[in-house]
Amino acid sequence: MNSVKNIHEHGQSIWLDFFDRELMNSGKLQKLIDEDGLSGITSNPSIFEKAIKGSSDYDEDIKKLSQQDKSNEEIFFGFATEDIRRAADILKPVFDEAKGTDGFVSIEVSPLLANDTEGTVKQARELWKTVDRKNVMIKIPGTKEGLAAIRQCISEGININITLLFGIPRYLEVTEAYLSGLEDRLKNNQSIDHIESVASFFLSRIDVMLDPVLKQKKLDDLVGEVAIASAKVAYEKYKDVFFGERFKKLEKLGAKKQKVLWASTSTKDPSFSDVKYVEALIGPNTINTLPLETIDDFRDHGKVQDHLENNLMHSKMVLQKLKENDIDIDEVTQKLEEEGIQKFNTSYETLLKAIESKKSKQTA
Repeated sequence: MNSVKNIHEHGQSIWLDFFDRELMNSGKLQKLIDEDGLSGITSNPSIFEKAIKGSSDYDEDIKKLSQQDKSNEEIFFGFATEDIRRAADILKPVFDEAKGTDGFVSIEVSPLLANDTEGTVKQARELWKTVDRKNVMIKIPGTKEGLAAIRQCISEGININITLLFGIPRYLEVTEAYLSGLEDRLKNNQSIDHIESVASFFLSRIDVMLDPVLKQKKLDDLVGEVAIASAKVAYEKYKDVFFGERFKKLEKLGAKKQKVLWASTSTKDPSFSDVKYVEALIGPNTINTLPLETIDDFRDHGKVQDHLENNLMHSKMVLQKLKENDIDIDEVTQKLEEEGIQKFNTSYETLLKAIESKKSKQTA
């Protein structure tokens, strides 16, 4: 069997960490669904930025929307929501077959709103209403300010993909926001059986930041180990929360477990296996979102086994050794969150400039 498709037999969904119009027009998206069992898509502004700058696919949309006197941000969300709707329709059979637990497409609120609770909620509502598809998730970063927005949106029945998670303490705050949002909704006598959410951990960036420090401290046995160790401990926390008494009460009323999603799982260090972060994290009721190249690599030579719950004691030992050597993992993950927001902001601003540039060429 196709190795990528086989992952699904182990309870893990594979989503695509890439999206553009050509993917749909060429039939490649449908082929990935049919042949590899692909069951979801995550998009972000940097992905759209590359598509706008690298092709003419969006030129007509930019021209048409700019004639309606829309801002560059309104132009972006104008064509982005149209594409997301179309992708959601392509994935609808997957969504139906999974009885509403898979087959999702994600679209992100403006990263410029990462520290703005009210602005995030307002835009999440607008995107949810505009896209108008049950198998869409709105991406909200798991910042301090994002937590209140996540709770509010869940209470309003909006599917949420929490993004830019790096640390376990913040992950626990995210699960709290999800559960509280469901409870808020129940207090208003509203159903919770249709709400889906995922919590997205960004992994390889942890190793990219820490490995040089570990080498400097002569802790070579920990190099390339921390991200996977963090993920395995986070999964243990996931089980504590979603198999615990509080959630069981919600589950009886139809609540769905908030799945853990592994993101940033393409290998950045060429000395590591190119499928390192895929093979190590296969396990039940999880998602891995992969770029096209990593899907190709795993199809070619990936090995499918349940590894996620193996060697948990070793993972805890890795994190303990960091502490013993005066490396504060929480400080590292907070820095990664701040850097991640800044990178997304830069990509978003570049995207808006690319739209402006296309507009200028059209009117020249």
